[in-house]
Amino acid sequence: MDDRRRYDHATAHLDPPFAVLDLAALTGNAAALTRRAHGKPIRVASKSIRSRPVLERILALDGFTGVMAFTLPEALWLASTGLRDILVGYPTTDRTALTRLATDPRAAREITLMVDHPGHLDLIETALAGLRDRHEIRLCIDIDAGYVTLGGGFRAGALRSPVRDADQATALAADIAKRPGLRLVGLMAYEAQIAGVGDAPPGNPLMSRAIRWMQDRSRRELAPRRARVTQAVRQLADLEFVNGGGTGSLDTTAREEAVTELTAGSGFYHPRLFDFYRGFTGRPAALYALPVVRRPAPRTVTVLGGGYTASGAPGPDRLPQPYLPAGLRYDPREGAGEVQTPLTGQAAEDLRPGDRVWFRHAKAGELCERFAALHLVDGDRVVDEVPTYRGEGRTFL
Repeated sequence: MDDRRRYDHATAHLDPPFAVLDLAALTGNAAALTRRAHGKPIRVASKSIRSRPVLERILALDGFTGVMAFTLPEALWLASTGLRDILVGYPTTDRTALTRLATDPRAAREITLMVDHPGHLDLIETALAGLRDRHEIRLCIDIDAGYVTLGGGFRAGALRSPVRDADQATALAADIAKRPGLRLVGLMAYEAQIAGVGDAPPGNPLMSRAIRWMQDRSRRELAPRRARVTQAVRQLADLEFVNGGGTGSLDTTAREEAVTELTAGSGFYHPRLFDFYRGFTGRPAALYALPVVRRPAPRTVTVLGGGYTASGAPGPDRLPQPYLPAGLRYDPREGAGEVQTPLTGQAAEDLRPGDRVWFRHAKAGELCERFAALHLVDGDRVVDEVPTYRGEGRTFL
């Protein structure tokens, strides 16, 4: 039975729109991630999952430990449900959440905050000033892992931290050490230009060669710099972890001696943007179904909704992919619409009102912001229904 018939059969009792998670694809993708990690533990990026039961399911597998959250309120909620070792991947300015963290012994023990500037330390101290019985705040320094050519004429990588070299990192580490109630426990350097950029864009061999050139030089520059930063900071702090990597760079980052743990998120669901890598392949695990509601022309159908555009620089690669049946494409004048989406192509000839079109989101966890539940598919059956963050009434961003 092909995937389309299998999904249609498994969900025949459901009325679309709805989202599914293929358990065989999820566990297969997880196994592939652990193989590429070469024995190093993988921290799970919650922003790419956005379902607490799915997070728990992944963390129960061998090779995965800890969560990388995206906001402090999210981390506090996850800790309250029993999840442990939660690194907040981005700095927080939420003073109410900081107070909750400092006054909750369990949360303070399990949650680590991200910083990259003395202003973050000042904000934390100001938010907690006057608290009598506050707990120690665990901190991690975010190191800029971007690739910059000599002279700074070219940069690749996310614009994140201003801390780039060993001197800057040790200066911030020394500042943390001087402040009572704050403790440095980790370093992180996320190489987005490698982990999050596919090196095999379709139909563009020149761009592919340029990306591979950049990524090769970025790896060569980053590995020794990350080692120097780690060695220098270890002279000032007893680090518990040095975090690096992402789905697209696990195999190379894992080989760095300085890195003690990796992070992955998108690789579990394998969204559309992760089709364009030479170094690994995965199976689409998270999909959503939209119903055909109109046939405005012989080779055109219209589905309900569909405008689930992914974050990032706007472009066609941020649109969801009409996946099954194969051969459907967007009308270039309308694209993915808010309440309806026309789709054209030969495959539209056989579709009638009430049929399903299966889509893949361009990115991973953002799909869950649209749906309250994920229906878990095992073979040709739905075996469970689990809530997304939205389904539990949690919207953190």
